[in-house]
Amino acid sequence: MAAPAEPPKPLPGAENAGKPGYYTVKQGDTVRRIALEHNQNWRDIARWNSLENVNQIEVGQVLRVVPPAPAAPAAAVAEPRPVAPAGRVDSKPLEARPAGGADAQAGLPASAAAATSAPVPVPAPAPASGTAAASAPAPAAAAAPGAADEEIVWAWPAAGPVLADFNDASNKGITIGGKAGDPVLAAADGRVVYAGSSLRGYGNLVIVKHNNTYLSAYAHNQALLVKEDQVVRRGQRIAEMGSSDADRVQLHFEIRRQGKPVDPSRLLPPR
Repeated sequence: MAAPAEPPKPLPGAENAGKPGYYTVKQGDTVRRIALEHNQNWRDIARWNSLENVNQIEVGQVLRVVPPAPAAPAAAVAEPRPVAPAGRVDSKPLEARPAGGADAQAGLPASAAAATSAPVPVPAPAPASGTAAASAPAPAAAAAPGAADEEIVWAWPAAGPVLADFNDASNKGITIGGKAGDPVLAAADGRVVYAGSSLRGYGNLVIVKHNNTYLSAYAHNQALLVKEDQVVRRGQRIAEMGSSDADRVQLHFEIRRQGKPVDPSRLLPPR
């Protein structure tokens, strides 16, 4: 009599299917494409999910696509002070304890530091001369997360004519014409989160993350001039226009907001 078949082993992360911040792998997915769709660095996704080989993911596997929440710091426990013996008076004043320490300000996860930088808080103006410290205004409340994400100054990534406009159904960006070797420029300040050719249909591709909201993609280049994790500035030459994985020389340019393609012509300045 044949032994009963063992039940199939559940795929990694199956218990998180459908939860916010997780993605279920579909046919044809790659870690790099999933990262592009979720506005993340593919290396971070590999680390968050302990993937030893990013080329080996299975349909139905559930991957974390947002940074893990940092653990809440444990409440500090005050050390008891020794009780002075009876009849002895401790003349040393008690030390004042600060209301909050450096640990009270939670830092970004290490993965976020590699892909983007947190906005720098603006210090409150100093009180006027002669004003008592007690009457100084309270510090302004911190800006809401992502408030500065919309404040990006965009520039055109190439000088050629627009050959194809954005179409959410068939063209996730715009197509810009030119000659082989024409400069491809960073459209805004940011950090390179991908530079390679493993995303099918994009050829030699550069992806720049500008902040927690926006990234831009530059496809079909003949040469890449930047490396992953490199900081770039708006107008900096990052690639040379080409025809890799395309039928003619062109730059396919995308801007993605929270991983979703948006029409670049609505954000780029008029020519």
